[in-house]
Amino acid sequence: MTDAASVNLRADEATAFAAGLLQSSGVPEEDAGIAASALVRADLRGIDTHGIVRLPGYLNRLDKGLVTAAPQLTFERIAPSVARLDGQDGLGFVIASRAIDEAVAMAQDAGIALVGVRNSTHFGMAATYLLKAVEAGCLAMVFTNASRALPPWGGTEELFGTSPFAAAAPNEGGLPFILDMAPTVVARGKIRKAAREGRAIPDTWALDGEGRPTTDPEAALKGTLLPIGGPKGAGLSMLMDILCGVLTGARFAGDVGDQYKNFDRPQGVGHFILVMKPDLFISTDDFTARMADLVSTVKANPKADGVEEIFMPGEPEARVEAARRAEGIPYRTVDLEPLADIARDRGVALPGALSA
Repeated sequence: MTDAASVNLRADEATAFAAGLLQSSGVPEEDAGIAASALVRADLRGIDTHGIVRLPGYLNRLDKGLVTAAPQLTFERIAPSVARLDGQDGLGFVIASRAIDEAVAMAQDAGIALVGVRNSTHFGMAATYLLKAVEAGCLAMVFTNASRALPPWGGTEELFGTSPFAAAAPNEGGLPFILDMAPTVVARGKIRKAAREGRAIPDTWALDGEGRPTTDPEAALKGTLLPIGGPKGAGLSMLMDILCGVLTGARFAGDVGDQYKNFDRPQGVGHFILVMKPDLFISTDDFTARMADLVSTVKANPKADGVEEIFMPGEPEARVEAARRAEGIPYRTVDLEPLADIARDRGVALPGALSA
């Protein structure tokens, strides 16, 4: 591999590489492509904590039989616009992609659709599925629960996950609304990234195992994350557990497995996906005009000191994606080395930039 500190890969190169690695663990070609595309979309949007650098963890669980490589996914329609799906412990990327596609299809007929999923696994960046809905002209809410990361407000023991609150609205010809936020100050993936890079973290992100603020990412990973807004963030995390765990029949209340710690059983993740057409109450044309008015009003708001531009939620990521599609995705070579080693062992083709 090159000695350079970083290397750029085109999105198609990174996707083909990731898909090849997934296929080497028994994932069918189509499903491997879906999962790889989801991982690379995160890298394209600058959400590197949820990109292909996490592949070794997914491959490990596939190889241990904790993730089903080729689940037979069948939706059970329980109402005209409501369906449930048993993910059979497959890759969360594949399960959630199929679920959002099913919800969009139902919403096109009924105006609104809901899909509940159980027996899934970590599905990466929630915005992946929001973008699929927006690109189909729909509004969406995509929720998931997750493994233990923070206590209920006032408690001391990890119980709820860094389950994202993710919602989106289309804006034809303009900036869509893409909100994908953890209920914690940061997602745990950012702390893992800091640990990989040997960087300190702000002492407002997490507590160590003794309940003290820490700047050490390794200590933070052994402790608990801090919620945004105190009880507000903790309450959002509990809501995600109710909708995605209690309601769907998935694991809940601290019973969702940690993909990096629990190797005795599948994760048991649940998802809650709601999709709406924009013409439920007004015409699509009216919705489009009103969204454009909203965006222009937001962008024209007087700026606070030091602020050069007001962004729509998701706009910074969209700009990063546009640049990375044109210029390539920058990866640290030290992060790609484990993937390159796995690829060589399994006979998976390396992108040209990694084969030197």
